[in-house]
Amino acid sequence: MEYVTYGKTGLRVSNIALGTWELGGDWGAFDRDQAIAAIRQARDEGITFFDTAQAYGFGASEEILGEALRSELKGAGDEVVIATKGGLRAVGDGVVRDASPAFLRSGVEDSLRFLGVDTIDLYHVHWPDAKVPSAETAGALGELVAEGKIRHVGASNFGVAQMEEFSETRPLESLQPPYHMFRRGVEAEILPYCEAENIGVMVYASLAHGLLTGALNEATVLPDDDWRASNAAFHGDGYRRNLQVVDRLRGVAADAGCSLSQLALAWIFSNSAVHAAIVGSRTGSHVAEAAAASSLVLSDDVLARIEEILADSVPVAGATPESI
Repeated sequence: MEYVTYGKTGLRVSNIALGTWELGGDWGAFDRDQAIAAIRQARDEGITFFDTAQAYGFGASEEILGEALRSELKGAGDEVVIATKGGLRAVGDGVVRDASPAFLRSGVEDSLRFLGVDTIDLYHVHWPDAKVPSAETAGALGELVAEGKIRHVGASNFGVAQMEEFSETRPLESLQPPYHMFRRGVEAEILPYCEAENIGVMVYASLAHGLLTGALNEATVLPDDDWRASNAAFHGDGYRRNLQVVDRLRGVAADAGCSLSQLALAWIFSNSAVHAAIVGSRTGSHVAEAAAASSLVLSDDVLARIEEILADSVPVAGATPESI
């Protein structure tokens, strides 16, 4: 397992982070014991970085993660680093963005309780909230740092202008953007900005929501309670075209002596702005496979072949709070 210094936070973390969105219920039913075993497998593989969020089941994901890591969280050392997020409020059957100081403060208290910790290592604003001035959001999080409730402050899904505005009140230490072979918009401005400002970057959707695992095909039927079942990226001509791209990438992976998932992760790490890639899994075998990509380096020839193949792909936008 490779370990990196996470930008200006100074935190030392594994470059593979285990994500727990799947444990909130938006990906369909799962086995709790199996999920806990997968988290323990991650620790056995040397993974020390874990990502969750208040909105992943509003306590469900955080509670499972806290239970699985209880021995480390009660230890004296900093064996693991937990990143969580706030700023999405449940309304009816959906969520709305709410980065107001009052809601963020209540969210931090809830996350502390569900995780079973006294301090959150890294706290991200989950999505930009146009209704709340950045100065108010950043100021509230600064107060929570001063109170010892959180250690480091970041944002998820922010653009450069939003990061700059936030940093006028409090320096932004971390960004969590979507980044994978089928979604590369962050390469133009966001990742260069983060690298120049020494902002830690942990990317999510590293395996394109399952497309880059090789497990999906045209015959795959996703359950109704899986958010992908109603997402355009997993239906129609664009989906079929991307599956053809995946088949070609599988051949590149075979030639490189790795799995498709490992190829996708190593490709992400070829971008020097990225510190860590989040991988979500509910099974230990998938965790072990992802962990093996931690130190995999792709040759220039392999990277060139990937670029040629990706020229035929269709961009995959993923989910937003309003689409879940």
